[in-house]
Amino acid sequence: MSLQMTITRADEHMDAAPVQADGNSQRSRRYPWVVFALAFGLLLADYMSRQVLSAVFPFLKEDWALSDSQLASLTSVVALMVGVLTLPLSILADRWGRVKSLVLMAVLWSLATLLCAIAASYEQMLAARFLVGVGEAAYGSVGIAVVISVFAPRLHAALSGAFMAGGSFGSVLGVGLGGVIATHFGWRSSFAVMAIFGLVLAALFSFIVSEAKLRRNAADQHTETGPHVEGFRAPVSTLFTNPAVVCAYIGSALQIFTAAVLLSWLPSFFNRAYGLAPDRAAGVAAVFVLLIGAGMVVCGMITDRVGRVDMSRKWSAAIAFCCISLVCLVAGFSLGNGPLQLLLIGIGAFFSGGSSGPTAAMVANLTHQSVRASAFGTLTLANSLLGLALGPFVVGVLADHIGLVSALKLAPLAYLGAIAALLLGKRVYPAGIRKLATVAPQPAN
Repeated sequence: MSLQMTITRADEHMDAAPVQADGNSQRSRRYPWVVFALAFGLLLADYMSRQVLSAVFPFLKEDWALSDSQLASLTSVVALMVGVLTLPLSILADRWGRVKSLVLMAVLWSLATLLCAIAASYEQMLAARFLVGVGEAAYGSVGIAVVISVFAPRLHAALSGAFMAGGSFGSVLGVGLGGVIATHFGWRSSFAVMAIFGLVLAALFSFIVSEAKLRRNAADQHTETGPHVEGFRAPVSTLFTNPAVVCAYIGSALQIFTAAVLLSWLPSFFNRAYGLAPDRAAGVAAVFVLLIGAGMVVCGMITDRVGRVDMSRKWSAAIAFCCISLVCLVAGFSLGNGPLQLLLIGIGAFFSGGSSGPTAAMVANLTHQSVRASAFGTLTLANSLLGLALGPFVVGVLADHIGLVSALKLAPLAYLGAIAALLLGKRVYPAGIRKLATVAPQPAN
């Protein structure tokens, strides 16, 4: 209403009101994409700061005489902080303000990455990486909540898939760019460049994006489908009492299980099965990592198109992507070395994370806007515990007993659990939507 009054007053005081209104409309349509670009850029910075460490492992090992376990701890401490702090920090961001929270997170992880560049010992580096993990803990969940808030639900699956794919692209950029910079200018420069990139984007985000602008844009674009009462905050318990959204959490986590396995173990697979040197094996694996990221984007776009009329079809799309990846990966790892195996693994990798966008869209559709960041924090927690952390660990244990190739052949069976959860979610989805409608009081007329 306030936006309409503002436009009306402008009409009364300016002769060129139609032109201005049209200009405002164009700006309103562009603004969500500006928000997405900045949020996506910060996600790239997030993963570049996180993964650049892998590119400088050889340099740190030589300079400080570190053991492999010490090197691993520098990576694990970030993952540990993300797993522990994602949900509480997401809940805090919903209460305190998502934009302020995102900027604070980006500044914290960027400054912590800068501390990595000047660290003089392993202990100082470990402390700096601890702060990187604290800063990055809830960025993914809060960032996607901000993006979702300024787009209509018909685009949620594609945007969610694209946003989540940023992790894959950022990881590849962090390792690749970090390695080049470290080779030519020293490993400290790698951290410094990542830090500066994050700080610049944080400043731009703070200048361009605000809570008030997000609310006005959401009102213009009619992005919220449920009842909304100003100042109302849904109970955190609603994140877990809707059976349909719980199915989305579980289905998402179990489908990302196999994608996490591929991200972690494909370099070792190409090293052991194809006899490639470690650097070449990593290079080939990077191609498949990019396929995983591209698949998240494309599958999200496909999902939004098939679910344009009937939102429940997004569940069907997620199930289809799981089935395709299951069949292709099991068949691929069952074959001997050769082009057909690589083709099937490539197709399976492309669809391995394809259900991420649809399930994230379902989480957005089934939770109240006031706790949306908390909902994505819960989704991130489920993905981390049941997928990103569990998948590589389970395959590692199996590989010790039956060999890596046999373990990789079994890993896609996790899709069976994902498919079961998604089928149940589709069945209870209508009841979940009705339950969501009862969460908030009806707005006054």
